[in-house]
Amino acid sequence: MTEVVFTELRHVTSITLACALTARTRPTHYRRCKPPAPKAAPPRPRPARALSDAEAARVLEVLHSERFCDMSPEQVHPVLLDEGVYLCSVSTMYRLLRGHGEVTERRDQATHPARKKPELIAEGPREIWSWDVTKLNGPHRRVHFDLLVAIDIFSRYVPGWLVVERSNADIAKDFLGSTIEAHGIEANSLTLHMDRGSEMTAKTTVQLLADLKVGQSFSRPRVSNDNPYSESGFKTLKYCPSFPERFGSIEDAREYCSWFFERYNHEHRHSGIGFHTPASVHFGTAGEIREQRAATLGSAYAAHPERFVKGMPKPADLPTAVWINRPPETEEELQNI
Repeated sequence: MTEVVFTELRHVTSITLACALTARTRPTHYRRCKPPAPKAAPPRPRPARALSDAEAARVLEVLHSERFCDMSPEQVHPVLLDEGVYLCSVSTMYRLLRGHGEVTERRDQATHPARKKPELIAEGPREIWSWDVTKLNGPHRRVHFDLLVAIDIFSRYVPGWLVVERSNADIAKDFLGSTIEAHGIEANSLTLHMDRGSEMTAKTTVQLLADLKVGQSFSRPRVSNDNPYSESGFKTLKYCPSFPERFGSIEDAREYCSWFFERYNHEHRHSGIGFHTPASVHFGTAGEIREQRAATLGSAYAAHPERFVKGMPKPADLPTAVWINRPPETEEELQNI
C-alpha cells in the first residue's frame, strides 16, 4: 500500500516531499529504483587433497573393468589393497560413481500405489458401523484377552461386543454375522468400516460381508486416525474410573464389559451427540428429549432472564451427518491438507 501511495505522490510533488509523507528515506527510494546487481559466488577452490582428473578417470576405469564391474567399492577396495594397490578411499569411489549416476538399486523395487483415503458419511443410525479389536490385560504379564466391539458412528451405539481368549478370522466372522442378524440389518443398507487386521481382511470375513450385502471400507495402512470412532470408544472404556488394571479371568472381563456397555448405551451422555445417550439417538427418542430440555431451559430463562447473559439458552444440537475423513469444502481447507 505504501508503494502505491508513493508512486502517486512522486508524480505531483518532489521525491523529497514524497519520501517525507510516506516515511521512506531517500536512499531507500534510490536503492529500489536501481537495485544492486547480485554478486556471483566466488568459485569454490579445488581442495589440495582432491584427486586429479586423470586419477579420477583411473578409478572409474578400474571400477568399470570386467573384473570389478559387479562388485561394490567395499569389495573392490580390500582386493586392491591385497595386491598392493591404493587408488582412493571407499567413500571417494562411491562419490565418483554417484557423480555419474551409477549408485542405484540394481534389483526391481516393489512400489505400492497410494491408498485412497476412506470418506464415509452417515446421516442416520444403521448406515455405517466401525469395528475393531483391543487387548484387555489378563491376570499375569503377557496374558491378555481380545475384545471385539462394533459401534454405530452416527449414534455411537454399540450393537455388539465379544470377549475371547484370542481373536481369529472364524470368531470375527461369527461375531459380525450374529450382530448384523440380531439388529435386522437389510441388504445394501450398512457399510462396515475397519482397519486391516488379519481378522478384517480374512477371506471368510470378506466373503461373509459380501454374502450379507454389507459394504466394506478399510483404513489406510499405518494411518491411526482412519478409524476414530472405534479408537475413541476404546479410550472411553479404558479411561473409565472403574476399569481395572488387570482382569482376574475371562469371566471377570465379560462381566465388566456387560456392565460397561449397558451403562454406555443407556446412561452415558455422549458429547459427540448433544449429550444424549447412544440408545436415545439410535432408536430415535433424542428429538423428544431435546424438546423437553428446551422447555426446561425456557422456564428457567423466564424465571430469571438476568442470569443468562447470552440470552435464551438452547440445548446442544443433535448430529445431522457424521463423517470419517470429511472432504475439504473451502480453499483454505484444501491448502491445509
